[in-house]
Amino acid sequence: MAKFEKANSLNEWLDQRLAVNTIKKVMNTEYWIPKNINFLWAMGMVLAATFGMLVLSGIFLLMYYKPDTNLAFDSVNYTIMSEVGYGWLWRHIHGIGASLVFLIIYIHMLTGIYYGSYKRGRELIWLSGMGLFVAFSAEAFSGYMLPWGQMSYWAGMVITNLFSGGSLEAYGLVEWIRGDYVPGDAFLTRFFMLHVFLLPLVIIGLIVLHFGTLRIPHVNNQEGEEIDFEEAADLWKAGKRKESKVIPFSPVFLSKDLFVMGVYFVLFFYLVFYNFNFAMDPVNFDPADGLKTPAHIYPEWYFLWSYEILRPFNKDVGLIAFGIAQASFFFLPFIDRSPNVAPAHKRGLFQVWFWVLVIDMIALTALGKLPPEGIFNTLGTFFAILFLLMGPALFVITMFEKKLEKGA
Repeated sequence: MAKFEKANSLNEWLDQRLAVNTIKKVMNTEYWIPKNINFLWAMGMVLAATFGMLVLSGIFLLMYYKPDTNLAFDSVNYTIMSEVGYGWLWRHIHGIGASLVFLIIYIHMLTGIYYGSYKRGRELIWLSGMGLFVAFSAEAFSGYMLPWGQMSYWAGMVITNLFSGGSLEAYGLVEWIRGDYVPGDAFLTRFFMLHVFLLPLVIIGLIVLHFGTLRIPHVNNQEGEEIDFEEAADLWKAGKRKESKVIPFSPVFLSKDLFVMGVYFVLFFYLVFYNFNFAMDPVNFDPADGLKTPAHIYPEWYFLWSYEILRPFNKDVGLIAFGIAQASFFFLPFIDRSPNVAPAHKRGLFQVWFWVLVIDMIALTALGKLPPEGIFNTLGTFFAILFLLMGPALFVITMFEKKLEKGA
């Protein structure tokens, strides 16, 4: 048994039993961050804070929501919105948070791609981050079912049909997932359980893993510069702060994070109070009706780019293309064969590739909301094929990318 001495304070008592001072050093005061990074590196903390808002608002909504096909729609649109004090506020916070969390995720992902933060020892950071993207996607989809409006019902019908595997016609699997031939009470109850219990636990675990993977390789920086973190940290602790290339996470970098979060939450609550409708589809204010198909079925905006990759092709080719699109980002650290860890503007053709990717995803998102007919269908096919070619193109252009000289 470890030797315990009389503690002179609560901190000493806890430190002897939980090593709180060691944890504080590892996670805060001696967790070192490069100096030369910008506000985009605060997106991880903004994402964590937004998830916290979703959990908090979700708890209040859970008090009055009824996971029953006969009661769910009214519990959301009448009980919570009209009868519960400030129920409308918590629903707006939850709806806006669900949309903005994906905006932050995409900014965070694209920042990582632009600065090469998935390369050279940081592969697990990227893979755990992509695991979070998948978990948040599943959480968002399960949550979209809960209001039990028209778009909830039909989006659930379309997405679960994907599990039939096209020509494999695995409808038994689809029925097993739904608990019925069509989305019904069992379907809603299952997705309610996933949304409020299982998936949040998975997300919390992945957040812990994601932060854990940052400990050894440390975060990247704007120049992709190799930093000797131990040497730089020693300079900081010796009082040579100008010479040091790093700063401690707390309180120095954390204060910058808090400033960025302050600006972000001004935008967040502006949307909550004045523009909340952008996160709520008008079609979903009609109760679910399995006998009345909406003229145009589409998912929320953050899924539109991948949905548009599915649409232009027949069911088998479309499913394969959809699967490739979902998996492609996971393989990014292994497709990029360049020896350079540097921002895109220093990497020649990679910069062109990056901006083509961004434009392509924006175009696919815009087209995914439009009916698949005429010129829209032609453009959708073009941009879907372009996305599928981005992986092979990256492999080729990075194979021939020359190593940059230091200081270049």
